[in-house]
Amino acid sequence: MELKKNVPRHEQISSWLRAQIDAGVFDKDEKLPSEQELSDRFQVSRVTVRRALQTLESDEMIYRCQGLGSFVKQGKLSKNLIRLTDFMEDMRDAGKQARSEVIRMDHSKVCDLIAEKLGLKVGQMVLQLDRLRMGDNEPVAYDKTWFPILYGQLIADQELADKTIFRILEEDYEIPIIRGTYDIQACVADEEMATHLQVIKGAPLLLFDRVSYTLNDKAVYFQRRYYRADKISWQVSLERNPQSTKEPQMPLKEFYPVFR
Repeated sequence: MELKKNVPRHEQISSWLRAQIDAGVFDKDEKLPSEQELSDRFQVSRVTVRRALQTLESDEMIYRCQGLGSFVKQGKLSKNLIRLTDFMEDMRDAGKQARSEVIRMDHSKVCDLIAEKLGLKVGQMVLQLDRLRMGDNEPVAYDKTWFPILYGQLIADQELADKTIFRILEEDYEIPIIRGTYDIQACVADEEMATHLQVIKGAPLLLFDRVSYTLNDKAVYFQRRYYRADKISWQVSLERNPQSTKEPQMPLKEFYPVFR
């Protein structure tokens, strides 16, 4: 994997390992690649690899045993944290069979909103991907996703019926998705959404706007996902610390979908 010149190498390695752990590539107590293997993979010194591992250890994501190596401290399913997931991962966790149907994949010029989200100029070309997302053969959501050409060309020829964008980018091209921003609002189904989601026109929907980022804070894609409101709800877990010397806070601890 080629590392970026303008980002410290140990930070890029730790970000890549963090993404692998969050994606469930390594389970709780599973051993990570050795320092030498990581050194060879990223073509850096073992000192640099050691710094990356120290970062993850400080964040309590891994633990290290003298003479044995580094191990994952928190597995994907046991982490009591907010996770950045894809639709198929959510379906799998809910015990449902996921499937996607590609409705549209072509190039288009970006409007003001998409240009702003992706850091592009208005009128630049992007790849637009529209997919109907199914759970147990029932329509659950409809996605409209826009990629800068750099990333769009990597998924244009992929089989997307049962592969996630996360998996393609991270496993095939070693491009980690390290964070995402969400905007959630209620909306109603227009004629297009009503047809795809098999609801009546005007039916309530949940609209999720998401921008997903890789290293160097580069936007990989902007997505608008329309959920059927009768198929999903979201549960939030807050944690209060009454012992805090500051004003009591309730940080967001969990935020996850519940499918019906």
